[in-house]
Amino acid sequence: MTVDPLTTRILDRGEHALARLAAMREADPPTTGGRVLSYVYDSGLSELDQLAMRAARLAHGVNGLDPTVFASVAQIHGGIISRTRSILGAGAGAGASAGVGAQAVAGVDAGTAVDGDVFGSVTSGGTESCILACLAAREVRGRSPGDGGTIVAPVSAHAAFRKAAHLLGLRFDGVEVDPVTGRVAAADLLAAVDENTVLVVCSAPSYPTGVIDPVAEVAAGLEAGHDPRIGLHVDACLGGLVLPFWPDTPAGPTMPEWDLRVARVTSISADLHKYGFAPKGTSVLLSRGRTRHRAAWFATVDWPGYPVVNPTLAGSKPLEPAAAAWVVLEALGEDGQRELVSRTAGATQALVEGLSAIEGMTLLDRDPGPLIAVAVDEHAPREQRVHPHRWADACGRRGIAVQAQPAYGQAGRSALSSSSHLTVTPVTHTMVDEILRVATDAADEVRGLPAPRPPAGFSDVLDALAAGTLTPDDILALPEDDIHTMVTGVLGGDHEPGEATGMASLIAAIEALPDAVGARLVRAYLAAVTEV
Repeated sequence: MTVDPLTTRILDRGEHALARLAAMREADPPTTGGRVLSYVYDSGLSELDQLAMRAARLAHGVNGLDPTVFASVAQIHGGIISRTRSILGAGAGAGASAGVGAQAVAGVDAGTAVDGDVFGSVTSGGTESCILACLAAREVRGRSPGDGGTIVAPVSAHAAFRKAAHLLGLRFDGVEVDPVTGRVAAADLLAAVDENTVLVVCSAPSYPTGVIDPVAEVAAGLEAGHDPRIGLHVDACLGGLVLPFWPDTPAGPTMPEWDLRVARVTSISADLHKYGFAPKGTSVLLSRGRTRHRAAWFATVDWPGYPVVNPTLAGSKPLEPAAAAWVVLEALGEDGQRELVSRTAGATQALVEGLSAIEGMTLLDRDPGPLIAVAVDEHAPREQRVHPHRWADACGRRGIAVQAQPAYGQAGRSALSSSSHLTVTPVTHTMVDEILRVATDAADEVRGLPAPRPPAGFSDVLDALAAGTLTPDDILALPEDDIHTMVTGVLGGDHEPGEATGMASLIAAIEALPDAVGARLVRAYLAAVTEV
């Protein structure tokens, strides 16, 4: 049999490329094993990961653009929607995307808040789910891009809603939170609702601290006298598949109401690649009523090609992530999900107790769930204080990655403090002792050190801003090449003796700069890392 010479060349080059890929990945932090306490959600079961990879291989090459051609797309998406709908409080009888559903609540128009049918779309991730929820809200409210329609949300809501406002011609109206607890008052959210509001957003939980916003109180307030077309979206991208299974703790705080059992909730998002333990690339948006569900779709026959109908932002899209998520959900079942969440809860409680005992640090207020945020203990003597960003970098040097979060200024209230974030997953229960040992050693290393300073390369800019010889608008007007030069100079520059390195220094710059300037510099920073 004659061997195709093209095949031979492809295989040879492909093997070399795979070897290079393996070398690149060796430089990354591990995505399993529990050493990265953000971004990755490890079940601790390698067998579950293998099932997901086998599922993705079976779905390889399938284009999710048109389920009338690939019937498995509709079946897999329908199975995911059915499962998540049940988990998130809609019940087994609620409607599916295929259109089979329970009766709508009598006397209520489809698409308003208490329509009984719940429908869903499978998306590529939480950001897409949130953007689609905002798009549907704009359409149901009958608003146009740029006409003043607003998204009302706590300032602690995920940045995806600011991104949605930017893309959809809406305005993000951030409601300030208690600077100590990170909690938003329902009354403050409701006070921001007016004739321009298309959507109110609550988080379950808020990523920065782990608090759950007062969904039921906001729902009751919206029900009393506000336009029923105003949506109430619950961002449960992180909490959607973990909070429903969180074990009750008699001595701990109770779980507030937050899901679709609150009748005024019009949509909810939940990521399967978080506590659904699926590979990256799968989230769900559930909407109450066909009108709201389909308002996020794009459809046109106004071109010479095939009819285009897109329930999500993408047209062509792979089936692999959804197929893997479906198999993982089927394999886990409710008992498996509950056990993994139990392990997560046990590890969370152990870390809460251990971190609370470290002198110079304090834990921020939180609700039941897998998120922990630590900050400096302002009540400790100055020489005993542990800055969370220096602590995060020190943990990283010891092989445990935690995520630094900058202080957040509020116009009418005090700032939220600098903090560092830990996301706990099932595998963490095998790592608790090591994490606490690293946390303690890292705290001992940086205890009493002053707050990090911005990189020395930014000092001239900061001095000029403080003196008024340079304005934020001056920086924003600079050509992109000049900004690039500034940032790359900082990245490659020498550090002063005692200067913080790692993320602590960069976060210090973000904290010191006006928001718009900080955003531009962060964009340039990432571009400098990724551009070739």
